[in-house]
Amino acid sequence: MNAERIVIFSVIGGALITLLTGLLSNTPSMLVGAMWYGYPLAWLFRLVLAPEYFPWRVDMTRLLADIAAWAAVVAVALFVGRRIVG
Repeated sequence: MNAERIVIFSVIGGALITLLTGLLSNTPSMLVGAMWYGYPLAWLFRLVLAPEYFPWRVDMTRLLADIAAWAAVVAVALFVGRRIVG
């Protein structure tokens, strides 16, 4: 597996993991009025107190940072796996 494939697979894997962590609640215990989702950075917010409008908000900066963080984790795992296997 060459470096280009590792980068492509790590970005795709980082995006998939980020979307899956959007199912995990990351709300601080004292916060009232919104639910936070995403890990390690909360990038998806659901407004609870004013749901008459579209209650979902996405913070694009945190979303892209989360994708980059998970892509780095996947890239390290692929690199180590490549070194171990062959």
